[in-house]
Amino acid sequence: MPHARANGITIEYESHGPEGGDTILLIMGMGGQLTQWPLGLIELLAAKGFRVIRYDARDVGLSEKMDAAGLPDMEAVATAVAQGDPAPVAYHLDDMAADAVGLLDALNVRKAHIVGASMGGMVAQLVAADHPDHVLSLTSIMSTTANPDLPAASQELTEQFTRTPPDAHEDPEGFVDHMLSHWRLTRSPAYPVDEGFVRAQFAADVERSYYPDGSARHHAAIVAAPDRRPKLRTITAPTLVLHGEHDPLIPPGVRQGHRQQHPRCGVPPDPRHGT
Repeated sequence: MPHARANGITIEYESHGPEGGDTILLIMGMGGQLTQWPLGLIELLAAKGFRVIRYDARDVGLSEKMDAAGLPDMEAVATAVAQGDPAPVAYHLDDMAADAVGLLDALNVRKAHIVGASMGGMVAQLVAADHPDHVLSLTSIMSTTANPDLPAASQELTEQFTRTPPDAHEDPEGFVDHMLSHWRLTRSPAYPVDEGFVRAQFAADVERSYYPDGSARHHAAIVAAPDRRPKLRTITAPTLVLHGEHDPLIPPGVRQGHRQQHPRCGVPPDPRHGT
């Protein structure tokens, strides 16, 4: 697959559809590789004349890894956030938004429809707020504003996330089983998915790139991120928010008649995105 230099790092990406069409940039969630965007969806969009770009975020998949940063001290990150001090993280969500914009620049895309899922939705929000000249529209999927007063993940999920997974290299099948147990708790019962397909996706992603350190640094960047609501109020691009009414991982909360989402602080990698 091709790669590009963007914001000073190497980004792995794929481009589908006609290069002359309006561009859709797909940003996956924490720890999720570009492969988590379904090819069927991409093919449908390309058939409608869009150029669709999906990419591995920094520290995941085949994009550049931040090995020198080491694992984050999550207790120190959480303490700094609670005290209002700068958190000791390798990078911020703002840096990841700059990566996305840098990739568009490297591919000579002046403006794009920005679509992000979960952490990718957070990054997409920042692209729309801080880089409006690059944005045709914003779609934020199962994401959040980082409002600290919104509800937490379900107790069942929280308990599941405390279990240590098998090593993916020593016991790949056990690791995939572990990921499937997460996925079963977060999937929507209203939209059945072939579990064999999901298992194969997890296994393929482990083989393509298993790099939990990057997911940990993604997690730290999410925890360190401030409430985005002031920035979101400045967005002028057409915006669509998609969220499940019964999402147990990022449950919607009702405040003053408006539906918003939980910031996911302290939540491990989203099992809907694989490794």
